[in-house]
Amino acid sequence: MTESAPPSDLLTRAKQLDADDELSRFRSQFHFPKTDAGDDKVYLCGNSLGLMPKRARDILNEELDVWAERGVDGHFEGKRPWYDYHEFFSKSLAHVLGCQEREVVAMNSLTTNLHLLMVSFYRPTQERFKIVIEPTAFPSDRFAFQSQAKFHGLDPDDTIVVLQPRDGEDCLRTEDIEDYLDKEGDSVALVLMGGVNYYSGHAYPRARIAAAAHKAGALCGFDLAHATGNIQMNLHDEDVDFAVFCTYKYLNSGPGAVGGAFVHERFALDERLPRFAGWWGTDPRTRFEMGPTFHPQDGAAGWQLSNAPVMNMGALLASLELFDEATMPKLRKKSEAMTQFLLDGIDEIAADKVHVITPRDVEQRGCQLSLRIAEEGAAAELQKRLQAKDVISDYRRPDVIRLAPVPMYNSFTDVARFLDVLATL
Repeated sequence: MTESAPPSDLLTRAKQLDADDELSRFRSQFHFPKTDAGDDKVYLCGNSLGLMPKRARDILNEELDVWAERGVDGHFEGKRPWYDYHEFFSKSLAHVLGCQEREVVAMNSLTTNLHLLMVSFYRPTQERFKIVIEPTAFPSDRFAFQSQAKFHGLDPDDTIVVLQPRDGEDCLRTEDIEDYLDKEGDSVALVLMGGVNYYSGHAYPRARIAAAAHKAGALCGFDLAHATGNIQMNLHDEDVDFAVFCTYKYLNSGPGAVGGAFVHERFALDERLPRFAGWWGTDPRTRFEMGPTFHPQDGAAGWQLSNAPVMNMGALLASLELFDEATMPKLRKKSEAMTQFLLDGIDEIAADKVHVITPRDVEQRGCQLSLRIAEEGAAAELQKRLQAKDVISDYRRPDVIRLAPVPMYNSFTDVARFLDVLATL
């Protein structure tokens, strides 16, 4: 490690960009971890856990008050009756995902939803059984895929196809996905990718992948854990069959909070699809008749199992109010500018020491940049320096630092403060 100075005008540039930022007012709507002196830490870890919206406490307290004052009647009385609670999220989530309200539902958790939708959309046959996935898929996804293969009596090693980047490249090319499906598609049942890869930050083109999957006769789904609230999507028009997502990252709903699912409208009332059923997936008009036959309600909500975890979901409601106000197009515009500011700063300060494995093409990334620092131990040392300077980032062994300047609450000054520490590398 050697000491070097950052560009002298870095902070000046950042402050001017912050002054011109029309979304800067949203920063005050979030709680930031504090330094010993009481100042905001630089929080660049929203790709792991988003910050707490200040209004979350108010909404949770409102629901606690309803419980205290109304008891069971809170299901049908009050400002937000619990019986219909999942419906309060549909409009906002539809804006975030680019879909119809009937195509999205807040329910369960991400991996639970992945299993539930694979029950419906992974239907292997003797000839068509393979699952095509991305490199460095998140471990919980891999576990789900492996267990689904075993559930169907298949060998995961034969079933799961992990496509890899070309030699010397960090990310998988879309044309290589298309080429594989063109040549081997007759054996593929499902293409299931991450919307944004958790490790590299690579954003996959959903429409192209869905089109290639469908051309091959396969279905196409996405894990949108790192995409939802990060990149702008249009899942309905992109013709994605299904998707799952969490809300505790870019949607700021808190640790372990509710997940969600998207199901394209063409499957809305398709009772031929097998599914694991629960009573909250039934038609709400007849639910309390307590009949013995399951009749799924319209759309993605028909995949619900149980009633909404109200106390778990209140924080998401607080965050989505802010997304409605800020709008995804404006957030995406700021994200592109902020990430480019970070990328330019890295090139200016440490191009000879840091390799950015995230694509440089803005269309192939969200707000996360992943930095590989090849010198042995250098990434771990940088993480220690960042912590000492009250910068919160994410270190992935052995040599990658992940950074996520989130447009909803981060500032360009936050980025400049990170770059100031990077200059000491």
